[in-house]
Amino acid sequence: MSTDAAAGRSGRPRASSREVLAEAACELFLERGYEATSIADITRRAGVSRSSFFNYFTSKADVLWGGLDERIEAFVTCLATAHTADADADVRSALVAMAEGFAPDSLALALLNARQMGLSDELAREASVRHARIARPVATRLRAAGADDLRAAVVAAAYGGAVLAAIEEWARHEPGRTPLVVVLGRALDVLGFSAG
Repeated sequence: MSTDAAAGRSGRPRASSREVLAEAACELFLERGYEATSIADITRRAGVSRSSFFNYFTSKADVLWGGLDERIEAFVTCLATAHTADADADVRSALVAMAEGFAPDSLALALLNARQMGLSDELAREASVRHARIARPVATRLRAAGADDLRAAVVAAAYGGAVLAAIEEWARHEPGRTPLVVVLGRALDVLGFSAG
């Protein structure tokens, strides 16, 4: 069976279903609010089945955070394989790699429209999860390089906070105009680190 025939049989081409679902979800979050929007509403708007939703996302929150989550997974892998003598340089390098090429997505839209979407509390909860997912491997890398537990924990928390602050600043003021990696560089400068 040709690819075109397979795509026609299932409705939308598989490659675009994730984006179509994310777009439908964000439209509904803007119209109805996050809490009032169900997964069934999203799949109906997108014109795909409920199972198609779960092929790409595990929850409504994943629609917003999935792109960043993929980058955090790559960051964790990158950091776990970095073993130079300079742990801070390893962390900065992995963070820069995580931020490079990050394009405005549903998370940026949600950050920009949090009040209208009724997402402020949800975003704060979910951001704390991502903060921890960034900070944990940073602390592990710093401890492996000889940092004591307190320094490792504090510096790791600062790195996690810098990433999330950079994403929020970028989403609110600069998506599409300034690359996220530039805004992250400014955030790292606040910590006394550079992005490159």
